[in-house]
Amino acid sequence: MTKATRQMLTDDQREYVDMIRKFGEKEIKPYIAQWDRDAYFPLEEVYNKLFEMGIHLVDVPEQYGGLGLEPLASGMIFEQLGYFDAGIAVSMGAVSLGFKPLLVAGSDYQKQMFADLIMDGGFAAFALTEPGAGSDAGSVSTMAKPDGDDWVINGTKCFITCAKYAKIFTVIAQTDKSKGLKGLTAFLVKADTPGISVMGHEDKMGIRTSVTSTVNFDEVRVPKENVIGEVGDGFKIAMMTLDIARPVVGVVAVGIMQDCIDLCKDYMQTRVQFGKPIARLQGLQFKLADMEIACQTARAMCYRVFEMEQNGIQCSLEASVAKCYAGDSAMKVSTDAVQIFGGYGYSREYPVEKLMRDAKIYQIFEGTNEVQRVVIANNLLR
Repeated sequence: MTKATRQMLTDDQREYVDMIRKFGEKEIKPYIAQWDRDAYFPLEEVYNKLFEMGIHLVDVPEQYGGLGLEPLASGMIFEQLGYFDAGIAVSMGAVSLGFKPLLVAGSDYQKQMFADLIMDGGFAAFALTEPGAGSDAGSVSTMAKPDGDDWVINGTKCFITCAKYAKIFTVIAQTDKSKGLKGLTAFLVKADTPGISVMGHEDKMGIRTSVTSTVNFDEVRVPKENVIGEVGDGFKIAMMTLDIARPVVGVVAVGIMQDCIDLCKDYMQTRVQFGKPIARLQGLQFKLADMEIACQTARAMCYRVFEMEQNGIQCSLEASVAKCYAGDSAMKVSTDAVQIFGGYGYSREYPVEKLMRDAKIYQIFEGTNEVQRVVIANNLLR
């Protein structure tokens, strides 16, 4: 975050940003390299402390016991978390992602139930992706069938962030195959419901401080009052959820870019080649300038979407633009950071190779950037 951007914040926004920055400097930065190597989930060291700070409640309205922050303030928190570690930002974002379907279509009962389960410190998980349904969300095969006062869910979800630690799931399941996309329904499912099993921990290239697992649903009974919105609204709810989640993904990518820039600035001023600091080489100056242009542009895009959301303006197009640009830019900026560090950049003794690995997922999850381009084109040509 630039000094000029920081001056634009309200006192409350600045307080949240400063709180996360101080926490990150003390509790994350000194340990993150080792945690990344070990694919370690720092539950006691980081996540429980963030729970105590209430970061998992940023999207939960005050009436249900949450912080009820506006999207822009919440986004700034996630940008700062992304600056220190994208995996930690993703894990905390999983709680918000799980709650967002309720912001779209949830009842007061469902919102309160969700809030009560996570209030004292708990994760949530958004269960949409399946082995055969990634970018093609309409191909969900997990089935939910009515049985008396319940729905019974059977199926498998994969690549589910924080599933191992979740207290509650938001699940998209098929309730009527004959209706295609209109046959999908969203459910709120407590994690301790019999029949739910969480398996594995994906050995990922990046965001290694997050836990990504497969979830099996075997005859899982869910009360009918746990249907989010109406039966058949699942696909619409999922897409609306992703619309408001994409700028959050974007600002975490901005955090990665800002970290790359700060590391490169320091390195360029201390690394000497040809008898002078490489900061005096115009070719590298231009590269650094392009990194800053991309970072500031992506940040402005994401902040604009947050402000549109706050004002009740439909922003599916703008959300896809922001997420796509931020993800592509994070990959480019982190690759350039490795280039600036040269051979050292390729070594795990230096932090930029981690940032490059972390950045790659931002072109993939929350809808691949190819899917974002489909969304953008469809909006333009509709």
